[in-house]
Formats: sequence, structure tokens, C-alpha cells
Amino acid sequence: MIRTERLVLRRPEPTDIEALAAIWGDPAVMADLGPVKDRRASEATLTRHLDYWDHGYGFWLVEKHGAVAGFAGLKPGAPDTPIEGEVEAGWMFAPPFWGQGLAGEAMRAALGWGWTEVAPPRIVAITAELNGASRRLMDRLGMVHLPALSFDHPAFTADDLRRRTVTYALARPQ
Repeated sequence: MIRTERLVLRRPEPTDIEALAAIWGDPAVMADLGPVKDRRASEATLTRHLDYWDHGYGFWLVEKHGAVAGFAGLKPGAPDTPIEGEVEAGWMFAPPFWGQGLAGEAMRAALGWGWTEVAPPRIVAITAELNGASRRLMDRLGMVHLPALSFDHPAFTADDLRRRTVTYALARPQ
């Protein structure tokens, strides 16, 4: 568990499915991230994320004053992409928690934890090229855009505007 000034980041549990399914099923949340997930897809996604912890790291459920605000953390880089084998950072928050700096607060905590507990040479993040909000957060976190690692994400169809994906990286602090 990680505590920040306003947040608690804790490992998700299967009983968190209702809150996470609400986030993954929200078209506003998923607009730049991928298809809206129904209950079955949400359950499969949660299972996959719980399995990431077998690597010693994963995403945390992010709570603010006991309410589920989002889902954020570190995971193995997406297979069949240029970041496979890297440590990948990611986040998503429910709309009532947007615009409060919570994603940045959660990710600074997650990155700090990652440097201590996982100790990779760098941590990467990817997003759709058109996802300006995530790209701005990557900049604020000190991540650097790596144009040479831009790619067409295999999870999206050729006509999906989210297919073109950009990569950012943050080198391990000295």
C-alpha cells in the first residue's frame, strides 16, 4: 500500500470488480484508451492485472477518501509492441476525479516505488498519439517522447484513430 497526501494506492482484489467495471465501462474514460468493456471483459482485465503482480509489480486501485478514483501503476510492457520487456506505467481515472492532479500524484508515487522495488533502467508509457491529456501528464512526470518507438498498436484496427501509438520514457534517477 502506498499513501500520498490525498490518495491510497492498494493492490486490487477480485471484490473491486464493480468499481473497476464502472471505470472500464465508461465511454468517456475509454475514449482514448480502447474499447468500452462490458462486465465479462472487465473481469478478464482485472484477472490479467492481478496476474501482473506475479512479476513483483502491477497496478494499484487508487482511492480518495475511500472512493475508488482510478487505477494506476506499473506493468510489463505490452507484448508485440516495441516496449515488450520494459516496465510500463499507466493510469486511468473516473471522470469525477479528473482535473485534480490525482493521476500525477498517483504516478509520482508509483514511479518512486518502482525505482526502489523494481529498479529498471527506465520506465516507459504509451498512449494513442491523439491522447493529449496523457501526453501532457507524461511531460509533467519528466518523461521524454521517443519518436523512434512510435508504432501502430496491434490491439486496434487499421482504421481506429487510437492505433497510432507514441512512447515516452523516464530514465532511472541517479
